Amino acid sequence: MAVDRLLPTEESTDLLGLVRDLCANELTPYAAKAEETETFPRDAFRTLGKAGLLGLPYPEQYGGAEQPYEVYLQMLEEIAAAWMSVGVGLSVHTMTSYAVATFGTPDQRELLLPDMIGGELLGAYALSEPQAGSDISGMTTKAVRDGDYYVISGTKSWITHGSHADFYTTFARTSADPKHGISAFHVPADAEGLSFGAPERKMGLTGSTTTLVNYDRVRVPAANLIGAEGDGMRIALSALDSGRLGIAACAVGLAQAALDVASSYALERQQFGHAIAEFQGLQFLLADMAAAVESARATYVQAARRRDLGRRFTQQAAIAKLICTDAAMKVTTDAVQVLGGYGYTREFPAERYMREAKVTQIFEGTNQIQRLVISRDLLRSVR
Repeated sequence: MAVDRLLPTEESTDLLGLVRDLCANELTPYAAKAEETETFPRDAFRTLGKAGLLGLPYPEQYGGAEQPYEVYLQMLEEIAAAWMSVGVGLSVHTMTSYAVATFGTPDQRELLLPDMIGGELLGAYALSEPQAGSDISGMTTKAVRDGDYYVISGTKSWITHGSHADFYTTFARTSADPKHGISAFHVPADAEGLSFGAPERKMGLTGSTTTLVNYDRVRVPAANLIGAEGDGMRIALSALDSGRLGIAACAVGLAQAALDVASSYALERQQFGHAIAEFQGLQFLLADMAAAVESARATYVQAARRRDLGRRFTQQAAIAKLICTDAAMKVTTDAVQVLGGYGYTREFPAERYMREAKVTQIFEGTNQIQRLVISRDLLRSVR
């Protein structure tokens, strides 16, 4: 079911039509099979790039569409509803490119952004480590200056697009300073010493490859430093604010897809001589699902509007990530319930949606971490 969206311009409304056509023709028909065979959707990202959808929030001078974040997120929701692995991958790629787009030098932007936006370069965000997930300050990967190069050594974990990405926005420790000891680097995938673990065996998002990334004395030019040395924590946290909104939009897209499946099934399934959609108990369940989807959507749109206005949105991004991903878990679970026994089979996509929803409560900061971010930001504002 097409969602009736309130978009700010005629251009963005036309763009929505393009996205919906692309999803119907290039994503939805291939999603189930690719997830079943655990096939990485590299061609889908190239298609999005050629259609101009990898650079929606980025400047036109680099090939972007310069759309408000509110518009980008609603397009992302449509893509996630069609194929969650691609939606999450687009969100990760946008967050990965953010470091260069926002903190990079003019030369870095001119050299890298056009191919990032155009789909020729697919990115991965290398922040988490085996012992430093939610606690970024526990990072042990090191980058040591050696003349005109930095030498990076360490291991990153849970890296989306690991082994498939063309570049890795990598965070490494350049000093022992707990707040200003981390720096950010652009690391090409063909850098000598870069290797990857076996893909993680996940319960969902099986088309999206997740691996360890190993840095064995990887040498990168000093010109690949993004921002100043010691700016890495600031860059990472700033990118995560926007990245959390991306995951929130993806979660709403997934929930909307589950609601659509459940609603269609309820109209078709006959019991006791009636469509089950005629029974009040099921109507109330569908109503609660719809309310969860709509209210979740409102949280990410509102946070995006704050971002577009240049206002601080850290707390609102965390709220959106928390509300939207919890809604996705509830709505997909309820969709399985509506379908009954069929919901537990692979004949319908409801069970896949439910499996995919779970990880949204975990990555880009668990929902427990979101509660910490919200409470700390709230208390800081009232002191």
